[in-house]
Amino acid sequence: MTETCRFCATKLTTTVADLGLTPVSNELRNIRDAAGRGQTFYPLKAMVCEACWLVQLTRVETPAHFTEDYVYFSSFSESWLRHARDYAHAMIAAQALNGDSLVVELASNDGYLLQYFKQAGIPVLGIDPTANTARAAKEKHGIETVVDFFGVSLAARLASQGIAADLIAANNVLAHVPDPKDFIGGIPAILKPGGTFTVEFPHILRMLESCQFDTIYHEHFSYLSLLTVERMLGAYGLQVYGVEELPTHGGSLRVYASHEGAGLGSVELAVGLDRVRLAEKRAGLDSAATYRGFANEVEQRKIELLDFLIKTKRAGKKVLGYGAPAKGSTMLNYCGVGPELLPFTVDRSPHKQGHYLPGVNIPILAPEELIEARPDYVLILPWNLRDEIAAQLCQLRDWGGRFVVAIPRIEIF
Repeated sequence: MTETCRFCATKLTTTVADLGLTPVSNELRNIRDAAGRGQTFYPLKAMVCEACWLVQLTRVETPAHFTEDYVYFSSFSESWLRHARDYAHAMIAAQALNGDSLVVELASNDGYLLQYFKQAGIPVLGIDPTANTARAAKEKHGIETVVDFFGVSLAARLASQGIAADLIAANNVLAHVPDPKDFIGGIPAILKPGGTFTVEFPHILRMLESCQFDTIYHEHFSYLSLLTVERMLGAYGLQVYGVEELPTHGGSLRVYASHEGAGLGSVELAVGLDRVRLAEKRAGLDSAATYRGFANEVEQRKIELLDFLIKTKRAGKKVLGYGAPAKGSTMLNYCGVGPELLPFTVDRSPHKQGHYLPGVNIPILAPEELIEARPDYVLILPWNLRDEIAAQLCQLRDWGGRFVVAIPRIEIF
């Protein structure tokens, strides 16, 4: 089958990373009933379009990712909650939001972000396809949520009901939609003429620079640059007027857009826009050669991690994991790391505890189990939260334990 671009339908010919066969990263299996049951593995390969420069997964038929038993709840990360609170406070001030405004979030999860607008007396509406996270948003924060996938059809229905947003937020969702045209195409319908749309996403420039290959997984259909996002939004009458660079997820962008001709913006945001455009140009994000070089770096990270784990095992030392993120599933499956090298990992989310990491069958336990086991090393799988996790596990130092991350390179600290 000929692969074509999800956005502009151009034929794809350049491979960015081929990570072999892996299961769906968040398809956790309960330890109690997993015995004797197999798990399906799917190709995990990213390619780049040399017309619009969208990096994307090849089209593979996988199970629905966002279902009733979806296991990712945003509120279990303290640093992410701080990020959401800071965003809300900044936008309330910058956009002069009040009780007559409306804030809509696409992929609102468990209300982790909208709660801060609601606390300030600003009307909110969540949109999310997972019923269990929407239920949590209602029960915990009283946030009304439309349980559906956002796109042109839903946007038209909401607009007919009088929904018109002063601010639409889309944090780490654009990469998750299989049809970016449908998703972006719906935004103008519910954005007020003077409203702002902000979209956050991991910056592919950081992925390439730091070899963050573990951010590639089946839920992430796209890997985004400002170059590409500007083209996408522009195709639907949305004009980018500013950019902020963020530390989240190993380095992200927050892009500000409005209807063309709205005249929004600030000097600071305009400077950020120019700076990121220039950085992407200098990094060669509009050159196929830049993406081809990424594959060799990925192989080196695999060798480094396996070398560390095998040497540590032979020395009689114990390594345990912390976290059960999708990126951890990608890394461990690609590197072929099983319970013989990483006996178990732990996670604060009760929705993940008592399950196996997909493919590698590494058990996910409660954090207390790690403290009781007193490992020599803790491999932090969500390496983007390394400082938060190191602070949570300060007891590790009581017995001389150390932390390890594998991205951007193996580091012991």
